[in-house]
Amino acid sequence: MQKNEIETQPGCEDELNTGLLTVAEAQARIVDGVVALSASQTLPLREALGRVLAENIVAPINVPAHTISAMDGYAIRAADLPVDGVREFLVPGTSWAGRPYLGPSGPGEAVQIMTGGMMPNGMDTVIMQEQVERDDDRVRIGSGHKAGQNIRAAGEDIKKGQAVLASGKRLTAADSGVLASLGLAEVSVYRRLKVAFFSTGDELRAVGEPLGPGEIHDSNRYTLYGMLKKLDVEIIDMGVVKDQRELIEQALKKAAGCADVIITSGGVSVGEANFVKKTLEKLGSMSFWKIAMKPGRTLTFGQLDDAVFFGLPGNPVSVMVTFFQFVRPALLKMSGETDAASVYSVRAFTTTELRKHPGRFEFQRGVLEQSVPGEFTVRSVGAQGSGILRSMSEANCFIMLEPDQANVEIGQEVLVQPFQNLI
Repeated sequence: MQKNEIETQPGCEDELNTGLLTVAEAQARIVDGVVALSASQTLPLREALGRVLAENIVAPINVPAHTISAMDGYAIRAADLPVDGVREFLVPGTSWAGRPYLGPSGPGEAVQIMTGGMMPNGMDTVIMQEQVERDDDRVRIGSGHKAGQNIRAAGEDIKKGQAVLASGKRLTAADSGVLASLGLAEVSVYRRLKVAFFSTGDELRAVGEPLGPGEIHDSNRYTLYGMLKKLDVEIIDMGVVKDQRELIEQALKKAAGCADVIITSGGVSVGEANFVKKTLEKLGSMSFWKIAMKPGRTLTFGQLDDAVFFGLPGNPVSVMVTFFQFVRPALLKMSGETDAASVYSVRAFTTTELRKHPGRFEFQRGVLEQSVPGEFTVRSVGAQGSGILRSMSEANCFIMLEPDQANVEIGQEVLVQPFQNLI
């Protein structure tokens, strides 16, 4: 007997199908499933900028190394400060930055001192030059000053033996300055993570090639390259691989032999032509996940020999969203970074309506703006389809809508995740 209905399976547009991982569950499983690199190298300080420290830094000296003046003025003993009226002091010499006054200095004397100049022996207070009267080799100082003013004590910034930077810190410009102030010419950092990636699909053509019927230019490798570039990893672009089992297997084996991480886009869903999934089941230990999110519902995570594998969806926006939410945190951990702050989020009031059905966590693309200091607004960039890559180009944030959330009206408050120049 012929059936009047067909049996279907849950699809990517079914909002309430069960058996899906939450975004938080997938994030936790991935981060818990990767380990940090152990190999390190020693680099000159400037070359280490942006790299991850592989050693704890303990201060070998005080910074500043000596007690110095914070102002141009005159160094005196606090005990000589006049309580009332004016007192006259003899000026025996000058202490310059880098050329300290090493002569004798005693009670009733004021050594002229420049900003950064080392304090003469026995002197502990500086009077600004604008607050004295100079007459040849003598100065007159009035009352109203405080003992110990206008100086920077030895070790005020960093004390010798103090823990300064911990292993796992990604070095910033300020960190480089701190290390330089300690006199460190080189530091040990973790080696760069090696990441290989390729796209799959018979329909993909490289940039610059003419398009035939049904063909499209491969944009995913360019967005992936851009996001990887910001993470300071060693990038191995393996191009486009056709939907042929043998070619895909060769590409995966080659990537596993030269990289710590492999990323593919496309070929991990249920379609019959998706040879990546079938090949991965043969070659590696894999988890094929469906995540309660939009865009980017399908994700593969696992191990291929010694390499960690991420299989991302094929749609351009899905690639960027899943990379940002799942791959990036894993790569930071694998790079040895232990103090990587979570991507922050802020509350903002919507200036456009947001359409949403309950059931999945949605990462809608928006533009975050600050109308007045301390108050943020956000507007949608418009169409939110997973194939509309322009929405990512125009956006500067994700509008994060919880699974149980429905349509959002103008003026409602939502949670927003700024791109922070990371995409």
